[in-house]
Amino acid sequence: MTGQRRIRPGAMVVGVAMMMIVACAGGRTVSAQAVANNPYHAVHGWEQMPNGWKLGVPSGVFPDPDGEHVWILARCGENHCANTDQDAIFKFDLDGNVVKSFGGGMFSFPHGFFLDREGYLWVTEGAPAGDRREVEGLKRGLGHQVFKLDQDGNVVMTLGEAGVSGYGQQHFNGPAGVVVAPNGEIWVSDGHRDGNNRIVKFTPDGEFILEVGGGVESRSGDPGKFNDPHDITMDGQGRVVVADRGNNRIQIFDQAGELLKVWTQFGRPSTVFVDPHGTIYAGDGMSGEQWNPGWERGIRIGDVATGWVTAFIPDSEAPVGTGVEFLGVDFDGNIYAGEVGRQRLVKYVRFRP
Repeated sequence: MTGQRRIRPGAMVVGVAMMMIVACAGGRTVSAQAVANNPYHAVHGWEQMPNGWKLGVPSGVFPDPDGEHVWILARCGENHCANTDQDAIFKFDLDGNVVKSFGGGMFSFPHGFFLDREGYLWVTEGAPAGDRREVEGLKRGLGHQVFKLDQDGNVVMTLGEAGVSGYGQQHFNGPAGVVVAPNGEIWVSDGHRDGNNRIVKFTPDGEFILEVGGGVESRSGDPGKFNDPHDITMDGQGRVVVADRGNNRIQIFDQAGELLKVWTQFGRPSTVFVDPHGTIYAGDGMSGEQWNPGWERGIRIGDVATGWVTAFIPDSEAPVGTGVEFLGVDFDGNIYAGEVGRQRLVKYVRFRP
């Protein structure tokens, strides 16, 4: 991509923020962000919930490979699941009808979500140690784990120790996100807010392979380090894409954990999703004067190969509540965005190329 600079000979290439590039339009200088294309419109109330339930905070969205359904992880009608038996995992058809649900009583603060190529669902418990969101879960022996589930809600495998935070090969501290490679290897971003600030790789059987960043009090803005790695995904080339939210950037690694790119053009990303066409979607629900002055909240869409941002969906209700912190995209290019502060799902439908 244009505007790249090299940190040092032989080191990673860093993409300079597209949003800081200026363009001339009509004789005046404007930022690229100000002229970004928005080919979507918002749809509210898409989901038709059973049993009088509310969805609450959707903390994960993933399309089913059949192209006819979407899986959503939600926080049980609110922003927490510890004190309710409402289901947490829902399978919707594309008209918003629930065709299957389970997970009641299984989780406290479900956070990360992934559907692997074998059809297994992965869920993380994202409340970090010392956080108020951890308390109710600990009373029930919940927290600090990663779950592998079949599509009937049966637990196939767990990583971490239930209700016990820590650092090392066997423990997490509020694991925030999870992604599984085509070969079955597992990557976890660990953890949320003041967690371990690392990403960790495991074998398909859950054996520790490596970590990047990390350590107690390890928060850092240095390249290859993290400050609240809030989400993790993988592109079609097998590159590991991390929403390094506290550092207002995306970092990209190879499968050996070597840093490839640092991108700041996606604002303050809480969530990242890469579709089969190589389009990257980054949800920024927290930019603004408190955390990232001068940037606008919304969803930035671009090319994962180059980092070039091609579209921007502004958060029209900011600064009321935090905006999108989780999202997924179906095979028709529709975006399903989970907003935490407003505790709702918003579907963004593409209405033009």
